[in-house]
Formats: sequence, C-alpha cells, structure tokens
Amino acid sequence: MKLTNEEELLVSGSGWRSWLNGNVLGISLTSLFSDMGHEMATAILPFFIIFDLGGTAAIVGLVEGVSDGASSAVKSYAGYFSDKRGRRTPVMYLGYALTGVLIPAIGFCTSWLQVLVLRAGSWMGRGARGPPRDALLTESVPAKSVGKAFGFQRAMDTAGAVIGPAMALVLIPYVRYSSIFFVSLVPGVVSVIVVVALVREVRTTEAAKVAGFRSSLAGLPRSFKLYLAGVGLFGVANFSNVIFTLRAEEVLQPSLGPLRSSEYAVLLYVILNIFYALASFPVGHLADRMPKRRLLAAGYVIFALACMASISESPFLPTLALIFVLAGLQAAIIDTVEGAYAADLIGSAQKGSGFGALQTVNGLGDLVSSVMIGIMLTYSTPELGFSLAAAIAVAGAVVLLAFTRRASPGTPTQPHPQSVTGVTLISSYSGKGMQERNVSCSSGRTNGRLGSHGRDKGRGQGHHHGQDGGFVPW
Repeated sequence: MKLTNEEELLVSGSGWRSWLNGNVLGISLTSLFSDMGHEMATAILPFFIIFDLGGTAAIVGLVEGVSDGASSAVKSYAGYFSDKRGRRTPVMYLGYALTGVLIPAIGFCTSWLQVLVLRAGSWMGRGARGPPRDALLTESVPAKSVGKAFGFQRAMDTAGAVIGPAMALVLIPYVRYSSIFFVSLVPGVVSVIVVVALVREVRTTEAAKVAGFRSSLAGLPRSFKLYLAGVGLFGVANFSNVIFTLRAEEVLQPSLGPLRSSEYAVLLYVILNIFYALASFPVGHLADRMPKRRLLAAGYVIFALACMASISESPFLPTLALIFVLAGLQAAIIDTVEGAYAADLIGSAQKGSGFGALQTVNGLGDLVSSVMIGIMLTYSTPELGFSLAAAIAVAGAVVLLAFTRRASPGTPTQPHPQSVTGVTLISSYSGKGMQERNVSCSSGRTNGRLGSHGRDKGRGQGHHHGQDGGFVPW
C-alpha cells in the first residue's frame, strides 16, 4: 500500500536520511548553480552601472529596489497558484529559466534603463520560483527537520554565491564587466537542467482545497500576520548586500583607485558569502532546537551592527572585513530562520500562499530600503543612511519579540493524522509531548516508538497544530 508523503514522514527515522532526500538535494544543487550565475553578475553590477554606463549610487539603489519590487509583484500569486494547482515544479522551472537567461543578457546593455528592465525581469523569475520551492522543501521533510533542510539549501545556495563572485574576481583584470555577464549563462543553464532532472512533486493530502487568491491571503493565521509585521518593518531597513560592496569600493577608491578598489570590494563580497554559507546549516540546526523568533531577532540586531560599522570611512581592510562577516552572518540567520519559522505558523494547505506573502513583504521592504539608502549615499550622508537603517532594524527585532507568539521547534504545520486510510497512529500523552507508539497497516503491525511529534517544551505537554495555524490541545 502506498502512503502519502505526509504519512511517510511521520514514520521516518530521525537521522539525516529522514531529511536529506532527493528533493532536498535537487533543490539545493539547483540553488547552488543558479546563485553561482546571478551572484557572479551581482558582484560586478554596481561597477558596471557606475564605470561603464555612467550611473550613480542612487541609480544602483533604484535598480536593486525596482528589481526587488518586481520580484514581490509575483511572489504572492506564484505561491497561491502552486497551492491552487497542487503542483510546485512548473513555476519553479519557469522561474529558474528566466533568471538564467535574462541575467547574462545584461552584458548587451548600453544604458542603465536597459539594465533595470532585464534585472527586474530576471528578479520576477527569481520571485516566482521562491514560494513554491520553499513550500516543496517543507513538504519533503519531517516537520522537526525543516530547519535543517532550509539550512542545507541555504548553505548550498550560498556556496554558489561564493563561487560566482570568486570567478568574477578572477576575471575582472582580464575582461570587461560585460563579458562576465555572458559567462554567467553557463551555471544558469545548468541550474535549469538540474531542477528539471532531479526535483519531483510531493503528493500531499491537501493539494487542491484552496480558496480564491484574496481569501487565501486573508485566511492566513493571525500569528503569521503578526510575524509579517515584524518582518516587514525590518525589511524597510534590510537593503541589498550590493550596498555594502558599493560602500567598500567608495571607501577604498581614494587610496587604491577604481580598478583595485572594485577588486577588493568583490573580494569582501566573497567573504560575506563564505560566512553566509558556513553559518547557514548550523543556524538551521540551531533553529530546530531553540525559539526561532529569538534567533531571528538576533539576526536583525547583527544587521544593525553591520550598518553602524559601515558609517566608518576607514580603508583599514580588517575593519571592512568585519562588516562583511557580520553581513554574512545576519544573512544566514535571516534567510534560514524566516522560512523555517514561517513553516511553524502556517497550515499545510496554505504553504505556497504563506511563503508567497512572506517573500512579498520582504521584497517590498527591499524596494524601499535599497532606494532609500542609495539616495542617501548619493545626495545626503552615509552616516544618516546607515544609522536610520540600524534603528529600523532594531525596531523590527522589538516588534518581532513583542507581538509574535512562540512556536516550538519542529511544530508541524500539517494536521496530525490520528487515523488515515490504511494507517492508524495510536498516540500516548506524556509530559514530554505526543509520541507515536504503534503503526498498524493492512500488511502487518510494527511496534515501538516512532518519534515525537508536535512537542511544546514551553508548556510541557503535547499539542496539535491546527489547520488555522494555531495550537489546540490534542
């Protein structure tokens, strides 16, 4: 008898084999190659706009902000569409293809307006693929391992973000910036091949019971909406990491000149992504063992520290390196824990819509923050821009801690199937939480503990995570 994925995850083991499966590996490899391509381009984009096309820091901020806004425009509907259709992969395939093709085309641009159009188009593809990818990732692993799955995927994603800029750094002395965009086509195409070849749909029990688009968003749990308030406020501060690179080049240029300063700025960007990659999986592992909201708030504060350190105009490389280490660490925490915590707060039938709403809020925040900081760097002072970003980031951490309830590590977002076709789970109630003791199938009986499910250490008792996203006693 064939079980649904939801039932199989309930009886899976607790080791790495229970979460490092074909989908997790396929999604992670796809992220590696895709990020290798577009981060290779992102690392040199501000210098291409300023040195080759005659732009300014404000234009760089505008391109980044509009691109994030375009990405946000499609995220919510892409997540909803994958919920409605009960299929995640078609949108993912299209999204990776758009990013892989449009980013290299920037090399043909002769004005920053052309760059803006192509960058925005590629980021729409990036935005469309994100919510169904994250939803599929959570559906592919046991609830208690979501943090590890997100951490592994983010680590592979960022490994590509290290390799790509490192390749750009090697190429800068020998080729024009435009040629580096053309090179990025190769990993972009490989990412499309990998996602089509390795990633498969997961059969769930709630695939098609989705309301209309607006009703789907309105029906998201209240706790999740409060979570989005904190995420959105922080997003207004959380500008693109490209701004850190641009600031480093600006500080280094008086002593090193344009070419050498841009090389060092790209090297610092590589350092950022190295620490992002190294921290992502440990952060995901930690997120499965402590309150995610506190870990996420810590990431917001670390970003504020990076902003405050960026006020300095010292060209001392160790100081600049510290800024990029902090930026890499906060990116690892935020990108890993935001998704893992969201999975604790939304029901399984709403995952696509929920992740779409989360990423839309993030993207709108990025639009405001990147444009704001770009304008301030060009027409005001870096001190004002970075200080304002730091203050808003800390405010976001306060809102997150004050208004978002705690969800325990590993809290399932799918209904706990006490009785399903062909499978009966006999649960016992203990002080440590709900434990599945037996599984009986038509083919026979297996006895023994299968693992804990829905554990809430804060209350010292088991709870069921209802479809409305809230906890109700089992």
